[in-house]
Amino acid sequence: MGMIGAERMEPTVEADRRTVHDSLQDKLTSPASQAGSGQTVPQEHPKANAAVTAAPTDMAIRLADVHLSLGHAAARVHILKGISLAVRPGEAIGLVGPSGSGKSTLLMTLAGLERADRGAVIVAGQELGGLDEDALARFRGRNIGIVFQSFHLVPTMTALENVALPIELTGGRDAFERAAASLERVGLGHRLHHYPSQLSGGEQQRVAIARATVGHPPILVADEPTGNLDEATGSSIVELLFDLKRDRHATLVLVTHDPSLAARCDRVVHLRSGLVEADHAPANL
Repeated sequence: MGMIGAERMEPTVEADRRTVHDSLQDKLTSPASQAGSGQTVPQEHPKANAAVTAAPTDMAIRLADVHLSLGHAAARVHILKGISLAVRPGEAIGLVGPSGSGKSTLLMTLAGLERADRGAVIVAGQELGGLDEDALARFRGRNIGIVFQSFHLVPTMTALENVALPIELTGGRDAFERAAASLERVGLGHRLHHYPSQLSGGEQQRVAIARATVGHPPILVADEPTGNLDEATGSSIVELLFDLKRDRHATLVLVTHDPSLAARCDRVVHLRSGLVEADHAPANL
């Protein structure tokens, strides 16, 4: 584990592992806390219309008339106002639009981190509205890799432990071997035993990408993945994301304010005031 890891007392390590189970549920699987809203999502949600649920499943992602509001009483805000969207397997989609247009909320909704109030969210053939929280968390673990702008690494764990943790929490085998291979793939094979505080911003985002892709999910979603990085580092992260998408034939949906990043995608979806304003090839940007 390296000198720093060896010096930690075992009770502290085990306490961290127990504590971080809930932390990861919040950061990687909870529908409320990491969607960027800072508000509680209603726990009750209507089941999807049966006709919508029976829609064709040849798409990696299909949203049909999705509505979502956040907040309570007078502070409740209608954010998504009837979004319909279809994403083919292996396609790269860029979500763009002004701040407050609903981009990140839409991304979190299709990733199952926010619950739609109305409409259907069908991902990898599964209608998410019919899943309880435990089933939804298991589904995400198998099918969706999530990359956040702020990395969301556990500070008391090494890069290797951060990447292995989702596998351990789901009872997967060979967690550390798979984590090491994933870190090697993102160019951090020499930084396995470093803590987040010992890594640069670009390295931390690479760890986050390694964690998101360690289970080889068919769908990757990224919320402003270069937002906290300088231009050169951000460019390398973009190359890495698209390399992983290509090598693993994954579907990629990302939120960005960067026109050059959106131009790398197969399609660009413009949002404004919670509605799809335009949906076209990047050549039309």
